[in-house]
Amino acid sequence: MRAARFYIDAPLASLTQIELPARVAHHAARVLRLRDGESIVVFNGLGGEFAARLTVDDRRAFATIGAFDPVEREAPLSIMLVQSFIATEMLDWVIEKAVELGVHSILLAPAQRSVVRLANDRLARRLERLRESIITACAQCGRNRIPPIAASSTLAAALQTGLDDDAHGFLLQPHAELPLVKAPLLSRRVAVAVGPEGGFDDDELALAQRLGYREYRLGPRVLRTETAGLAALAALQVVAGDFA
Repeated sequence: MRAARFYIDAPLASLTQIELPARVAHHAARVLRLRDGESIVVFNGLGGEFAARLTVDDRRAFATIGAFDPVEREAPLSIMLVQSFIATEMLDWVIEKAVELGVHSILLAPAQRSVVRLANDRLARRLERLRESIITACAQCGRNRIPPIAASSTLAAALQTGLDDDAHGFLLQPHAELPLVKAPLLSRRVAVAVGPEGGFDDDELALAQRLGYREYRLGPRVLRTETAGLAALAALQVVAGDFA
């Protein structure tokens, strides 16, 4: 059975002992019901992971840190998911699964047909909850680096950010001429733009094309927004050799 993994937002070093944060301790002792002396794995998002031994003392828990393992489980293709705002439940699911599929970073943006509008304090709280979901997904799937998530005030800014560092921009359209699996990977950095529930409108499609995004389709069927981005991630990772 694989040892439980926990993210610790602090420096970690072999042959030291740290007290686990209250939330982590609760999850280990009360949710997972791990016992004193059990083997666990801890990581801090900076790469690699540490074997550790759990010590449970009433409501507190400690990790005695052992050997460092520099293992990395990141995908060979650096993909930014430019995801339009969508309904809360769907967005939670998309973010969690995108992390499992190896997304490098996530950028949220408003679109004309977005049914959800987030700004200011509400947006900040939403991003914080999504960051917690990302950390949980990393702990579950074995990733040792935490994909960053941010939000842009406009779709134009988000699309432009996606093309930074010479990234190749992909725009998912059900009636595009070229299939995504035939897209040339001209760069190891890719931005995948996904529209909201009703898709991008004509002006947004034209904007993306002017910025350098190319349209690709995902097979003969029209996929929902919460499916399209994940399907694109999986398809691109297969082409890049991540599932080999």
